[in-house]
Amino acid sequence: MKKFKPFMVLGSSLFAVTLVVPSVLVLPFSGEKASGKLTLTQAPAKNVAAVPTADAGVEVAVYRFSKGKIDKVPLEDYLVGVVAAEMPADFQEEALKAQALTARTYIVKQLMSPGDHLGLPKGADVGDNELTQAYLSDDRLRKDWGMDYSWKRKKILDAVRGTSGQILTYNGQPITATFFSTSNGYTENSEDYWPNAFPYLRSVPSPWDTTSPKYNGEQTFSVANFEARLGVHLKGNSIGVFVGRTAGKRVAKVDFNGKILTGKEIRDKLGLKSSDFSWVRKGDQIVVTTKGYGHGVGMSQYGANGMALEGKNYKDIVKYYYKGVEVTSSQSMLAMVSGKK
Repeated sequence: MKKFKPFMVLGSSLFAVTLVVPSVLVLPFSGEKASGKLTLTQAPAKNVAAVPTADAGVEVAVYRFSKGKIDKVPLEDYLVGVVAAEMPADFQEEALKAQALTARTYIVKQLMSPGDHLGLPKGADVGDNELTQAYLSDDRLRKDWGMDYSWKRKKILDAVRGTSGQILTYNGQPITATFFSTSNGYTENSEDYWPNAFPYLRSVPSPWDTTSPKYNGEQTFSVANFEARLGVHLKGNSIGVFVGRTAGKRVAKVDFNGKILTGKEIRDKLGLKSSDFSWVRKGDQIVVTTKGYGHGVGMSQYGANGMALEGKNYKDIVKYYYKGVEVTSSQSMLAMVSGKK
């Protein structure tokens, strides 16, 4: 996610992370973030002393699209706002820590590349929508959470502080830490969805996602609408020939009487929740069923929560979804960024 800079860039619903490459691989979500509809067991939040953390001393210039202005936000507060926007607070603590780690990795990578702002106004490090990674201000969280504000903010703050100063690196450099809501049972190789192949964004099984409320999806299109969106003409009852599957078990390509479209292209044009889809024609309508929600590259949020429910910690989670990475200190990078501001 996103759902990142798109290869294209985050879609939730994503990420999002729709993505542009090479520097930020994802729009983390694009509307493909995990929802909070699933009730999950949660361990009591641990108290974290209000002392200076490794994130202290760094500010993030966030462009607020709805207001048309730039807000200077302390890094810790920014990360709380990102995690709150991207993952339900009732997820497990270790899953929230994993999300905090991806969020910090993203912004550190972005702060180290000040010349690349995805079309943001001068002076902005990042935006508050899924073109980069979603962010909600404290005022917005108070409004959205109401009476749950105190415990939800504390739980997310604990997760941020529990990973303070840490980022994900590969060969010593911050990774493009893409993530999405729900897999179809597998994550995707980056090059099967975007142009670039990243050695740490490899397809892995993600069996925990079947518990996600977004695992199964269905959308119906009229034949005329289906043809118009895809720019194809269907003959008889045929809806195209599926040409292979990716490593992540998603649709690779479909042949529509000689016109070839990738699974990603079809997903984008039809606005599908996933590129793992199948369809059937019923009269003058086409019913499309999907598995999973999001681009499928990187960390599955529901998968992360499932791993946490099984007792895995945040380092176990990120090292499972991002192959060959290390959890390292960002102190020197943050000091360099802080010195330039």
